Amino acid sequence: MQHARVLRQARALITFVLVATASSTGWTALADVVGPGGKVIDCYCTDKTGTRVELGELRCLDVDGRQFMAQCQMSLNVPMWREVQANCLSASLDLTEAPLQLPAL
Repeated sequence: MQHARVLRQARALITFVLVATASSTGWTALADVVGPGGKVIDCYCTDKTGTRVELGELRCLDVDGRQFMAQCQMSLNVPMWREVQANCLSASLDLTEAPLQLPAL
């Protein structure tokens, strides 16, 4: 129980520091943390091409033939993908049908 309480307090402190730092410096990336000595520590996920994905962003992941929506989140000070929906959002347009004829003006 003591360990869980300490973790909750640490998370609250980290959140406070992130928000306070972001608002005072005008940073747009809330996931970046200023560590000891002023070194910036980047906290973010990456997609399959290695592109940076900010915390809170959603992506459709394809893992072992299964697709699902996942959100970039922090877990125990480590960025990770958490499943938030069983299927991915998708849309398609059937271009095999003839386009609609609009009336002449």
